[in-house]
Amino acid sequence: MRTIDHWLTSPWRRSGAAALAGALPVLAFPAPALWWFAYVALVPWLLLARSAPTARRAAYDGWCGGFGFLLAVHHWLLPSLHVFIFLIAALLGLLWAPWGLLVRRLLGGVPSPARGAAALLVLPSAWLAVELVRSWQGLGGPWGMLGASQWQVGPALRLASVGGVWLLSFLVVAVNVAAATLISVREARLPALASLVATAAATSAAWAWAPRPDVDGRVRVAVVQPGVVAGQDSGDRRFDLEERLTRRLAGQGVDLVVWGESSVGFDLDDRPDLARRLTSLSRATGADVLVNVDARRSDRPGIFKSSVLVGPDGPTGARYDKMRLVPFGEYIPARSLFGWATSVGRAAGEDRRRGTDQTVMNVGHGLRVGPLICFETAFPDMSRHLAGNGADILLGQSSTSSFQQSWAPEQHASLAALRAAETGRPMVHATLTGVSAVYGPDGARLGPWLGTDAGTAQVYDVPLAHGVTPYVRYGDWPVHGALLVLTALGMSEGVRALRLRRSAPEPLAPPARTVHGWPARPWR
Repeated sequence: MRTIDHWLTSPWRRSGAAALAGALPVLAFPAPALWWFAYVALVPWLLLARSAPTARRAAYDGWCGGFGFLLAVHHWLLPSLHVFIFLIAALLGLLWAPWGLLVRRLLGGVPSPARGAAALLVLPSAWLAVELVRSWQGLGGPWGMLGASQWQVGPALRLASVGGVWLLSFLVVAVNVAAATLISVREARLPALASLVATAAATSAAWAWAPRPDVDGRVRVAVVQPGVVAGQDSGDRRFDLEERLTRRLAGQGVDLVVWGESSVGFDLDDRPDLARRLTSLSRATGADVLVNVDARRSDRPGIFKSSVLVGPDGPTGARYDKMRLVPFGEYIPARSLFGWATSVGRAAGEDRRRGTDQTVMNVGHGLRVGPLICFETAFPDMSRHLAGNGADILLGQSSTSSFQQSWAPEQHASLAALRAAETGRPMVHATLTGVSAVYGPDGARLGPWLGTDAGTAQVYDVPLAHGVTPYVRYGDWPVHGALLVLTALGMSEGVRALRLRRSAPEPLAPPARTVHGWPARPWR
């Protein structure tokens, strides 16, 4: 132990260790998908910040750990953003500096049982506050939220229906804090053990109490995934391939056909021939076809990404324009300042335009669907809004063709399980190049994943469920509770500082001013 402490006396080595410790939770996400590791992954980071010799060093430990965490969960962006990914991770990593301070404040030294108990509530709340801030779309959105690592765990998905991914993040951090306390703080082991028991009891209570989605119908949804199509005429060739794959669905009794993001590279008003071919596909399959158009609009200036519904009589008029765009990928924030990013990476050469409202579409057969486009499936508030507006199925249209050899496709596909569990609605995640996946209203996976090597049309029998989950009804209540905890902490610390100031002894009066040893006479 003394050898480790001596090795960490170097600021650079300690910063590197903090960054490495912060990166460990990435192993809980797909593709490794070691979901159980999330419950101990923060322990090295917590122990490091707890042992910081000064408050400033604890803040650095928090910052460096946040840098490592963000860089790890967004590592697949490196080919696109190059040096920008390091800059973004460094800036957003600052959000964890106060968290590092709180770790040292509550767990440092020999904390009392009361301080240890407070840590089990305050530190998860502070983590949620960080996730809340970085979830703003302008800062990259809620990709890599810690609770999202639990997408394949049945009890965790039940908790998601109660408090969303926020509640999962809170509980995962609480378990990590309890584990770190058990390891390092003998005086606070009883509260830590009580916290672990309470977490287990809360999970069991949610399993027993949270309403289960009652299946009241089934529909057949087809996902068309063409795979990677490259070349100058890739737009036309991709459409031809998607058309051939869709025609194979004729006679299979499908209720809806879904194509991936950017599946149509031309505005249908400018290309009526494509609109006629899509209409023919709808007639052949007996189902509406939901495509995604990534093109310059003829009726409005600029490029939009839009979900467009085509029926047996042509485009139905149902359209959803993507609202939340990917920073640098689909627009460049402050382009006048950062426009040079296009010369060093795959940043957007022209900013996409944003939609203004979410849309629930009637696709026939009495079925109402709520489309989301790519990045938007990471936002729990958007799927919650669609479920509240009457969507029977959530549909995510995505494309991760630039990141096929990374962990991004699997991570993206896993998010749909959480959105399904949160809302009690099945979710279809359809991509151009994989991974495509479908989940039931309880978040359980339905049928096969379509991997990045697949080019096919797959039909899924999707169970429908209705009713309102607690998360849809009450929203992001874990976040509101976390903010109340932090507010109470701030008020408590303020009162404590005031009491210390009042109880401090009066400073001694300064000695009288003298001149050559005699008391100075005041000026008159």
